[in-house]
Amino acid sequence: MGRNTAVVGLQWGDEGKGKIVDLLTADHDLIVRYNGGANAGHTVVVGGKKYALHLIPSGILSPEKTCVIGNGVVVDPAKLLEEIKSLHDRGVKVESNLKISSRAHVVMPYHKEHDAALEKVLSSAAGKGDRNLSIGTTKRGIGPAYADKIHRSLSVRMGDLLDREYLAARLEVICAIRSRELDALGVKTPPLDSAALTEDYASMGQRLAPHITDTVYELHDALREGQSILFEGANACLLDIDHGTFPYVTSSNCSTLGIPAGTGVPGANIDHVVGIMKAYTTRVGEGPFPTEELGETGDYIRERGNEYGTTTGRPRRCGWLDLVAVRYSAMICGVTSIACMLLDVLSGFDELKLCTGYRLKDGTVTDRFIPDAHRLPTAEPIYETLPGWQEEIVDATDRDSLPAAARAYLSRIEEITGLPIDIVSVGPDRAQTVRSARPTAALGG
Repeated sequence: MGRNTAVVGLQWGDEGKGKIVDLLTADHDLIVRYNGGANAGHTVVVGGKKYALHLIPSGILSPEKTCVIGNGVVVDPAKLLEEIKSLHDRGVKVESNLKISSRAHVVMPYHKEHDAALEKVLSSAAGKGDRNLSIGTTKRGIGPAYADKIHRSLSVRMGDLLDREYLAARLEVICAIRSRELDALGVKTPPLDSAALTEDYASMGQRLAPHITDTVYELHDALREGQSILFEGANACLLDIDHGTFPYVTSSNCSTLGIPAGTGVPGANIDHVVGIMKAYTTRVGEGPFPTEELGETGDYIRERGNEYGTTTGRPRRCGWLDLVAVRYSAMICGVTSIACMLLDVLSGFDELKLCTGYRLKDGTVTDRFIPDAHRLPTAEPIYETLPGWQEEIVDATDRDSLPAAARAYLSRIEEITGLPIDIVSVGPDRAQTVRSARPTAALGG
């Protein structure tokens, strides 16, 4: 049997999962995306060329591998076709090496309209203390698409796009209901045209038909044949719908707990879990962020790390590394090793801070994370201070070639989390990676 690995973000997303998936692809036969939609963006840099991927797994840059979009993903067919064309135009093969679950649900145009309208209504509806109630979504229609999945009778799945008559019957009912809802939300557009939508989406279905299949059987057939699978999560554990900082989360289970439901592969088949963690912390959109730095420190990290969203271009909020949060995510996801990303961004600081606990409103201290957006803002971070380093480290080839202060920083993270850091990223390119000599599954051992 092949060894199967999961890659998962341990913070609020944007940790650099795409680079690690690309790096580990060589050790696996199939690369599988199990959650989220086009709201997620993975950036991979190979040989100085930058690839921004939103729906297709990062393993697509290795043409001999099979990439799978699992049933837990919500797919925007128009965006997917744009992504395929963009890759084709750059010489990347997207043919039989891409499989799309027939059970994956479809993001429709009315989902995006609903998403944007709801955010507008919530942003103008002040909560207690005049607090903005909007979630800060990407307005890509992800939440409404997942909501329709739960409603069941109002959803469309990728397999439905291959049956024009069935699709037309569903959309006729769905559009009548959605038109009334959009009108109630203040979206002043003509009623949805179910016939036009049927034509557009059936046409896109035909273009995607060679890729659409029952991926659950595909994956289990591969497992029986001894092939190895790399599971690629979108978003990150602290954005998980059940285990993140609710309600400022995404609409899917983006921890490793989403893998069984999002692929049909039981969790017992996962041998190794690589937790991806930035050397500092960032967050996009609304929601609590205990270690956020609003002054020069946050600005310095943002500019050095180019902390702007792959999907939206929004500036990310930046701050010190919160190890309370990382430990929590590692616990939830069953992490066996850590990949520490963007360590090079921290060059230039005289000192660095690590959050190792929280002081609560009543004066008590805890080392447990608080996955509740109403309560987390009351937690004051407790910091350890470590010496920084001035040297640039983008040319480091092994851990011993890092400055002593950088090595000490990594070692202290390992001590606090109780997990080995097997991969350290010192630059955006695939080659700018320091890997441990430990013979773990993450390293192809």
